[in-house]
Amino acid sequence: MRRLELPDASEAPARQGLRLWLSRLEGPQTMGRGPGFWVAAALAVAAAAAYPAFANDYVVGNAAYFLVWTFMAMGLGVVWGYGGALSFGQTAFFGLAGYTYGVITINIGSAFGATWLALLLSVALGGIFALLIGYFMFYGRIKGVFIGIVTLSVTLVLETFMAQTAGPQWRIGEARLNGFNGMSGMPPLTVPWFGGDVLLYAGTTLYYVLLGMVVLVYMGLRMLLNAPFGNVLVAIRENPERAEMLGYDIRLYQMLAFGLGGALAGTSGVLYTAWGQYITPSSMGLTSAALPIVWVAVGGRRDITATLLGCLLVIAGFQSLTIYGSQYALIVMGVLLVFTVLVTPNGLIYTAMDRVGRLFGEARR
Repeated sequence: MRRLELPDASEAPARQGLRLWLSRLEGPQTMGRGPGFWVAAALAVAAAAAYPAFANDYVVGNAAYFLVWTFMAMGLGVVWGYGGALSFGQTAFFGLAGYTYGVITINIGSAFGATWLALLLSVALGGIFALLIGYFMFYGRIKGVFIGIVTLSVTLVLETFMAQTAGPQWRIGEARLNGFNGMSGMPPLTVPWFGGDVLLYAGTTLYYVLLGMVVLVYMGLRMLLNAPFGNVLVAIRENPERAEMLGYDIRLYQMLAFGLGGALAGTSGVLYTAWGQYITPSSMGLTSAALPIVWVAVGGRRDITATLLGCLLVIAGFQSLTIYGSQYALIVMGVLLVFTVLVTPNGLIYTAMDRVGRLFGEARR
């Protein structure tokens, strides 16, 4: 006779919680479900992992540059696509975190993994600053186009302030801000290892670290957006008055989403600064503030997968066009944005994914 084994009471809640969160990888707020989608996703990640074997270090470093921006794009997708708040402030959080990383690492160095501590502190500062801005905006009942105006003003004020810090008096410890010339000399990310730290320069090692981070953040956002938090965000986007009548503090949810978006933008800022060991106030300028809007709009702001794919494709196209001149690249980006708004307002990638999903659904019938 088989003995009945009772589950360990101490492990059961943890396992149940893990199973619950893993089940949220699929849900109403994200496209893509079933074995076919996950097999395709696994093949895409495997192809990305194999890519450095077929490319030189320069090309791989360029690919790492593309991955750096995906965090800011996904953060804007949460704020704008799911929360319904169009923000031009992502580059402000990007720049703040990037400068913070530079100040910390120039002063304390990179030994013993100090760069990762600097990364965490810088991302946290970007998120806290976003929460502060979000508190005044959402609890002040600012909505609609005025959110874009406020966030753009914050970005331009921060850019203007950093551009005038060129004098020798503008320093924090050993770190000089250098005004419009930009800050340089900060170390790249380092990994403590036997025999000395491993420097994550713009090459294969950094590429793999960034690829792993993108996968983890993407999966985490899928679970979060299919959780009650994401459902409430979408409800606020669709009808904030009804969501508030149902008892939800919509200002709190919007503020938290804005803070999450700021932290993800800060992650891109730190990784960009560590990648190039350089950051300037122009990274917070008007053009820089508008580009994430283009990435997310073209990909599809209402789905995190479309946002991620759109960001990678548009940045790759933008970089290819800059060979012929940055002005031409900006013109093409503008035309692409206008085309998206007029023809496929939900985004090119989102629309394509939706049609493919419907075709497969009809085929199963």
